Amino acid sequence: MATRPFTAGARTSQELLDVTFIDHMIPAATAGTYTIGVEHILKEGVSPIDGSDPLPHPPEHSVEKAFEIRAPQFMLDGATVQAVYPPRGADGDFRLALPHITLTREYLPWEREQKWTPPHARASLAEEPSAQRRAPWLALLLFRAGELPDDPEGLALTTERTVRELCAEDDEKVLGPALCGLDEPALAGNCRTIDVPAALFKAVLPSTDECHYLAHVRDVAEPKLLADGEVLTKGTFSVVTGNRFPRGEGGHAVHLVSLEGFDQHLEGELPSEVAHVRLVSLWSWSFRNDPSAAFDAAGILTSLVEPGTTDAENLALRLPRPVNAPGAPSTDEAHALQRLHLGYVPVPHRPITGEHTYAWYRGPFTPLTAQDVPDLDTSSAHTTADFALVYDQTYGVFDVSYAAAWTLGRAVALADPSYGAEVTRARRELANSAVRMMAVANDPVRSAAGALSADGNRPGLSALARLAAHRGGRTLVDALGAPQLPQEAVPRPVPLARLSRADARAALDEDSPSATLLEVASHRAGTLTERLTELRTLRSVPFSYLVPDFRMLPEESLRLFRVDPVWMDALLAGARDVAVHTSLDLRCDRSLRAATRSGDRTGYPAAGLLMRSALVPAWPDMVIVGKKGTRELTEIRRALPASDILLCLFDDVPDHVLIREPSEGIHFGVDTDRDRDGVIALRQLKADQDPPLGATLTGQYFPPGADTVFSTYLRPPQEEGGEGDVLRLQGDDGLIRRLAQAHSLPDLHPAQLAVQLVNAPLEQRLVPGQGS
Repeated sequence: MATRPFTAGARTSQELLDVTFIDHMIPAATAGTYTIGVEHILKEGVSPIDGSDPLPHPPEHSVEKAFEIRAPQFMLDGATVQAVYPPRGADGDFRLALPHITLTREYLPWEREQKWTPPHARASLAEEPSAQRRAPWLALLLFRAGELPDDPEGLALTTERTVRELCAEDDEKVLGPALCGLDEPALAGNCRTIDVPAALFKAVLPSTDECHYLAHVRDVAEPKLLADGEVLTKGTFSVVTGNRFPRGEGGHAVHLVSLEGFDQHLEGELPSEVAHVRLVSLWSWSFRNDPSAAFDAAGILTSLVEPGTTDAENLALRLPRPVNAPGAPSTDEAHALQRLHLGYVPVPHRPITGEHTYAWYRGPFTPLTAQDVPDLDTSSAHTTADFALVYDQTYGVFDVSYAAAWTLGRAVALADPSYGAEVTRARRELANSAVRMMAVANDPVRSAAGALSADGNRPGLSALARLAAHRGGRTLVDALGAPQLPQEAVPRPVPLARLSRADARAALDEDSPSATLLEVASHRAGTLTERLTELRTLRSVPFSYLVPDFRMLPEESLRLFRVDPVWMDALLAGARDVAVHTSLDLRCDRSLRAATRSGDRTGYPAAGLLMRSALVPAWPDMVIVGKKGTRELTEIRRALPASDILLCLFDDVPDHVLIREPSEGIHFGVDTDRDRDGVIALRQLKADQDPPLGATLTGQYFPPGADTVFSTYLRPPQEEGGEGDVLRLQGDDGLIRRLAQAHSLPDLHPAQLAVQLVNAPLEQRLVPGQGS
């Protein structure tokens, strides 16, 4: 709990939330008319500046000037409202949410004063300075459809009246605010009003002390793009929260009302003749609560993880064991069952001999660490996928996994015309450079011209630079004037023997030609490298290659897997081997491979997670964190192959995974704990503790036992047999006192209550084989 003058704050320190909650920001002077006086007194005996005699009597001079501090009173500018929740016009399940409104003026709820303090509140103020405890003049009231006589559908309708009509001084059945000091133009001005039945007003109005807890200030340091609740914006804002849950089905209207002038009625004491209370509505909006739109997110998440709590094998990506599998299988049957256990599926296969049979196929996602295949050589280029076929001589069946991966990589590459053109151009340029270097390989002078210069320029530039020195050699005049050499001194041409193809190819392996070919390949490899890097994350790979049988990922299931690096090698080899037509292309391929960094396994995902569930469309931005020990793994890729399927790839194999509801946005209310709706997930309120200030205390809920906020901390319903929905904050058995006791604190501050009421996200921790 951090404090500063007139403010007190609590900071949350979650991975995706960094907000400071402040109790209040009380202005030094509230709205009203003030007088400032200046008095000038010249004391007796003081000599004038010009040295003359002192004045016999001290002259006095004073000036008084009146000025006014203005604040909104009857209307709000639209720019003052930063956000509301539930959103205007929303239709969903908001039974656990308390409505709130965020205002861009951080001082606004305290810019006008309440003039009267109830006796029980005065006692509590003895422990806290009155300037620090002043209740706001605003309250947020929620009404169901049919409760307000002028708004039967709950559409947040208001009635426009003059301020004089708002005060309702001539109607004893209508209680308006007791406002004073208003001039005639102010009384003639218009405002939006609502008439609230007296019984409803007493049932839903927060007391003065409760109003103190239902307003706070929020300071956002860094804005983030959030998916749930209010989207945060950088800055300092005031927030007013309601005290009523939208538990009924249908339309609901929310009104930000002014309590100014109702000082003596804030404890629910109304004259007996009053039938309606007339309030000014500064802002209003409506939404629809639909409990049928809810689904059991907590139950779904628990069901997804539950199979892995007893045996991690239950979450492995493989076909389930056939229900009719024999209990004592034969050798052949055991071999087939073992293949299924390893993640393979049978697929139709037609070998080169033409007969129809089957083969085994396994994609890159395996239920266990895949073994390297010794005979599968992807270090050099290939023109067909036959090199990647694995043959089981015992059963006469092919494993087409790696051959399919190579063919797929080739198909993905050829489907991109720009990639095909780029790789073909690179191979032709490499081949032409190699031909030129082989042609002069036995001529030291000419072959040196094709070497790289010391500063890494393109081939031949160093020789050209030497040739250009001294203006290209002697001038023509110098050459004609120079004495001729005798015939016997003229150098004889040295005949060069033609190298064999093998020797010319061998010359390419020398340092200088190899460096030249690498430089040529690097010059052409920019786009190729980017596209091969994308393929490392399995982009453009059809989902049927990743999960070849839909029974491996049934509805409402979670599957964990490792990634087979050999399959990835074959996939990239298929894309990289495009346009290899000659043996020279094959020789130059090593240079292109080095330039595109496609010969190693850097950047391969190591493991991942697949989820097929209704949670995927409901939580499109759910938080999934993989950890190995204390290190948080890097999420290489996240994709939605289908509307209800989520794919997540990590750079290492996690030993536990955290799945959390995407509740980074701010909204207030109560939470769900397993089979209990209406509990509060407790958050840390003490600094320098573990977990940090504002973080959720894992597994700690309030109230304890089988009670809920709905069963224990609501006011009695308005009608006998009805359902309560208004929070009971004050009293020895009120929510504030009991919640403070749960934290071993004497009392809560508004900022602390706000931190507690931030809806906590659902969270499920998965530790395969060790429970969750």
